[in-house]
Amino acid sequence: MILLIQYTLIYASVLILVALGGCYSEHSGVINLGLEGTMVMGALGGALMMKYNPTAPAAMMILLVILGAAVVGVLYSLLLAVAAINLKADQTLVGTALNMLGTAAATVIVKAINTAEDPNNVSSTIQYISQKKAFIVKLGKFEFNWFMLITAVLLVCAWVLLYRTRFGLRLMACGEHPQAADSVGISVYKMRYAGVMISGFLGGLGGIVYITAGVSEWKFENGVAGFGFLALAVMIFGQWKPTRIALSALLFGLFRALSNVYSGFALLVALHLPSTLYNMLPYIISLVVLAFTSSKSRAPKAEGIPYDKGQR
Repeated sequence: MILLIQYTLIYASVLILVALGGCYSEHSGVINLGLEGTMVMGALGGALMMKYNPTAPAAMMILLVILGAAVVGVLYSLLLAVAAINLKADQTLVGTALNMLGTAAATVIVKAINTAEDPNNVSSTIQYISQKKAFIVKLGKFEFNWFMLITAVLLVCAWVLLYRTRFGLRLMACGEHPQAADSVGISVYKMRYAGVMISGFLGGLGGIVYITAGVSEWKFENGVAGFGFLALAVMIFGQWKPTRIALSALLFGLFRALSNVYSGFALLVALHLPSTLYNMLPYIISLVVLAFTSSKSRAPKAEGIPYDKGQR
């Protein structure tokens, strides 16, 4: 049971971070379907920091990994920002392309690095066995991950920023009525850039949390197993509100955690189901939940609509 709680909290942390990223972007008026690719690229940035700083002190390791994941995530999200805001491209198509590009680019980069270090090593895997210990604090049988605390802090910051600051109110105004926001002097383009970049920051951070959640190495050609799309489901189910997103993430995180501890849990409740069913659970639940709740969802009115300054 302790292991189930542990995995639930860490997977919920991933979903909260990435869903909040999508929330910022969509509140600004830009649909970010490229969260999957952003997660992979952010994971790459954080993993490379661990790879090239193996002896860094724990506190320094955490800061370097966060910095690496965040910077790469933000830079990658700028591709969406330029295409969607400046070039007014179809945001759904751009996001889909970024998802495919993210995994492919990360795989090529890691293979190139491994081959340069060892011509016989053509894998897309990065190991971080000892470095991962910097994020873990053992509290008896429970392993506390510092990313859980970081996620809680960022969740509170998101609520305060969106609902209690001028920046947040302006950001949401650009996703609801951009023409009205522009008429009172708010730069819609700047606000949308800010929303997408914050999305990249949180998506990249979510990526490194995901790959370090249960293993000590990651094969980048595997991507992040659809967690970016699962985070979008969490965001929609949470109605684009941080507190509801957190509760939704805990629910989805629980079902994802079952796939990690299914044997012990199945024995506990006298069920003997195949492990593949537990792996499918979060995605099945997301389909069921969205089927019953999506009709009542209220997305920002102007999301996905390129802003035209001359339109009224």
